[in-house]
Amino acid sequence: MSEPVLTLRGAGMSFGERTLWAGLDLDVRPGEFIAVLGPNGAGKTTLLKAILGQQDLSDGTIEFLGQPVRRGHRKIGYIPQQRLMESGTPLRTRDMIALGITGHRWGLRRESRDERRRIDALVDEVGASTFATAPVASLSGGEQQRARVGQALASQPALLLCDEPLISLDLRHQRGVTELIDAQRRKTGAAVVFVTHDVNPILDVVDRVVYIAGGRFTIGTPDEVLRADVLSDLYGTPVDVVRTMGRIVIVGSTEATAIGEGEHDHAHHHADADADPEGPIR
Repeated sequence: MSEPVLTLRGAGMSFGERTLWAGLDLDVRPGEFIAVLGPNGAGKTTLLKAILGQQDLSDGTIEFLGQPVRRGHRKIGYIPQQRLMESGTPLRTRDMIALGITGHRWGLRRESRDERRRIDALVDEVGASTFATAPVASLSGGEQQRARVGQALASQPALLLCDEPLISLDLRHQRGVTELIDAQRRKTGAAVVFVTHDVNPILDVVDRVVYIAGGRFTIGTPDEVLRADVLSDLYGTPVDVVRTMGRIVIVGSTEATAIGEGEHDHAHHHADADADPEGPIR
């Protein structure tokens, strides 16, 4: 079996007396697609910050390619939440993707022949050829996310971190971005850690799920984790898992509210205002 790309041992994250998760042991192997699920405030995005080296663990260790994680590692790609560019931003689509290759260097310098070849290949691979010269601000949300995927893949990462990249996209673009990420990880062997509030758009490509809630977590295949008995134990309150028309909806019995999609609202919902010193806890 291949060596893990990412290894967490006894990993914990706390802010004051509040524990987001503790005792997390996880090996992520090349080409594996891991979905990180849970309600708002559970610490999903904070987990990505720890892997990126932007947030120190309270306990335990994280290693990437056998070494302690460090901030700005070129072999970790990152796709942020979908945020539309402000109107008037002059950055072109191709330029945005090119930053993944040239953005680390100082000063202005013309692209080398090899860099141009790699950038043009990425533009084509993410389906951005028809809008490569268009300003990013003029693109639809789905087109902008394709450009962000291209930028994240430019450094040929061994690990791709995705922080709710499907938010605000319609179903067609959700599917397109998901298929793009899945195709790239199968082609390159990059592992994927994908934070999402709705597992349904990625359900058929996920290998394992890390579900975080109420300071606890559970890990397994979707069929092992997305079950009423497992999630009821995790939340500490009765939870029902409804499978309908190919979708999964997780509902807390104390409220007629879905917690498996949408914003994971629930009696155990945590406000984002709780004290993450670097920003909202997700």
